[in-house]
Amino acid sequence: MLPSKEEIIAFIAAQTGKVGKREIARAFGLGSGQKIELKALLRDLAEEGVVDRSRRKVHVPGTLPGVVLADITSRDGDGELVASPVEWDQEEHGDAPLILLKATERLRGPAPGLSDRILVRVEADSPAEGIAYSGRIIKVLEKARKQTLGVFRRLPQGGGRIIPIDKKNLGRELQVPPGAENGAEEGDLVSVELMHQRVFGLPTARVKDRLGSLASEKAISLVAIHAHGIPNAFPRAVIAEAEAAKTATAKDREDWRALPLVTIDPPDAKDHDDAVHAVADEDPGNAGGFVVTVAIADVAAYVRPGSALDREALLRGNSVYFPDRVVPMLPERISNDLCSLRPLEDRAALAVRMVIAKDGRKRSHSFHRILMRSAAKLAYAQAQAAIDGQSDDTTDPLLEGVLRPLYAAYACVKQARDARQPLDLDLPERKILLKADGTVDRVIVPPRLDAHRLIEEFMILANVAAAETLEQQKVPLIFRVHDGPTLAKLSALREFLATLDIPLAKTDQVRPSNFNRILAQVEGTDAAPLVNQVILRSQSQAEYSPENYGHFGLNLRRYAHFTSPIRRYADLVVHRGLLRALGGGPDALPESVTTDTLAEVAADISATERRAMAAERETVDRLIAHHLADQIGAVFPARVTGATRAGLFVSLDETGADGFVPAATLGQDYYRFDEARQALVGDRTGEMHRIGDRVEVKLVEAAPVAGALRFELLSEGSYVGRARGKFAGARSRNAGKAGSAKAGQGKPKAGFPKAGAPKAGAAKRGPGRPAGADDGPGYTEGGPGSRTAASRKGRKR
Repeated sequence: MLPSKEEIIAFIAAQTGKVGKREIARAFGLGSGQKIELKALLRDLAEEGVVDRSRRKVHVPGTLPGVVLADITSRDGDGELVASPVEWDQEEHGDAPLILLKATERLRGPAPGLSDRILVRVEADSPAEGIAYSGRIIKVLEKARKQTLGVFRRLPQGGGRIIPIDKKNLGRELQVPPGAENGAEEGDLVSVELMHQRVFGLPTARVKDRLGSLASEKAISLVAIHAHGIPNAFPRAVIAEAEAAKTATAKDREDWRALPLVTIDPPDAKDHDDAVHAVADEDPGNAGGFVVTVAIADVAAYVRPGSALDREALLRGNSVYFPDRVVPMLPERISNDLCSLRPLEDRAALAVRMVIAKDGRKRSHSFHRILMRSAAKLAYAQAQAAIDGQSDDTTDPLLEGVLRPLYAAYACVKQARDARQPLDLDLPERKILLKADGTVDRVIVPPRLDAHRLIEEFMILANVAAAETLEQQKVPLIFRVHDGPTLAKLSALREFLATLDIPLAKTDQVRPSNFNRILAQVEGTDAAPLVNQVILRSQSQAEYSPENYGHFGLNLRRYAHFTSPIRRYADLVVHRGLLRALGGGPDALPESVTTDTLAEVAADISATERRAMAAERETVDRLIAHHLADQIGAVFPARVTGATRAGLFVSLDETGADGFVPAATLGQDYYRFDEARQALVGDRTGEMHRIGDRVEVKLVEAAPVAGALRFELLSEGSYVGRARGKFAGARSRNAGKAGSAKAGQGKPKAGFPKAGAPKAGAAKRGPGRPAGADDGPGYTEGGPGSRTAASRKGRKR
């Protein structure tokens, strides 16, 4: 007997996903002759809108089929992925249902992530409030492409425009038709997806997500956070785990609370994860030597392998520091409380005790799991002032027994550093100071003190000790490695130095000392900034690896990050390895972790580090561009920091702001890029503009959202001997003047460099905690063309 429409609807609704005519016929015991009638009945139901027909399957409208195409849109409070169907009639059925994705074993191909498109098998249960379905991923069909972000500008007639945040898309606005705003308000940062492309007019897009308001510079870091996909909200499970953590006790720890360890950090530091102490060695066999202790917060005691905290820390890889905020690797309960070595409070730590010889070389070391009590919290300038004879109420009692021994031990260690000769680039870093409203107040270059160098060298010593211990104990670890310059970069550098009559030996076995001799040769000359920049750009980029190939920049055979587990996952892995070497336990690196396991971790955290550096650099660019946006037409002293076929990159003296001078605006000549000289050279005049030149520039355009500045060059260049004709050896009156354009080109181009062009203001070493507190000179962190976040601990956590 043919079932009624009500019975068919009830059957379809009771099934998981779509069902076909065959399943309905089998369920009701229909014969072959009745299938024709069933087909007609289903057609009627579809025309009435009671069921949806897709190919040979039907399902009840407003429900999901058994297998669906979906986009991963978010994470739930526990950090699990949540997806939404690609095809859904929102007008008829309301908001699309959410699908909580369950872990899928043996899933081939890339791991799923946010914004990926997937094929998912839906299960009709309600796993959590507000989530209608659960599902298992069958296949990741398309990895997420970098989302298109912009700032929404509302139009009076409805709809709006999208101002792109990417420099390479400047001037390429998108139009949003009325009805496609998705609730976006004026000044909102939004992600958009392109709609149909018109033959004429602007491309059309619809707003996909509202990411926050950019009404003030205080929110400018939101752009970088979303553009780079940096996780900036902790899942509920992670917060709950952090809040439930108990303060570590003296159980199974050595009691070192009587040792007057002190923390020395920037004045605005919110966490203090390392403390130091030094005392003259009483061993007669080490006369003039010292015992130096470096104690690091025992983060491994609170972040256990495989826990929610651990998974989130690995996902983030590191903390990300912006002038107005920090996106931490760990919640504040861990980073600013339990693992902050506050003065006169008991704290768990992992310490290394190092015996230093009179010449600064490390004779021996040992690691200890301890309970400590910091004697004082000092700022760099405060510690330095005490040594220079201006102690205060805090430093006066510590001067003789704590600070003087620390500086005496540093004097020994400095001898070994000077003998080792790490690469010693002179690239000062500027620090942005903000007003209360988040706008830029001023940009300063803080002085670099011996207090900074003391901490830097002690941290390097501790990192070397960690790498040596784990290597000796055959415990897998993640090394911090830095390869030497490639042959191609060496060749280009050699050609460039030859234009300055500076020789560089024709060998591929260069050492940092080779570069240091060149830097010493030009120190104090006009060529010094130029040579520092070009040598910087010849260097490779430091990274993490389970395989050790040394650290070229520091001139060390083995090196690992150990001293900042609060903000770097690599350090946490090293801590766990040391705990395994000390006897194991639930906090230690699991025995199942191998070199192969750590290879994937190292690749991930190297990528998150590069992501953080790019986000930090772009945010500084945007803040400075906002700061200068109302100074169009102003003239600034600057220095050329890069040259390409497209034009010159310049850095302003006062703010360090990076900008671009298009080649089209350089003067009444055709300028060619001379790679050997790293310069643009005029065909007729021989006028040359090269890296390191001191120049005056006029600001002609600012794009704050993209962090882009365009300048015109007011200064004349130098001249080379290959100029021909009547201009040879003479200065052209108009060459390089503002507003002068190439013949036949009309107004100067308002262009900016494309993404990937050499960046002005490359890695800079500054006076805060240098290069991640441990690597020393900033070139090892950023590599060529990047800006090092040298004082990361000093920025508010």
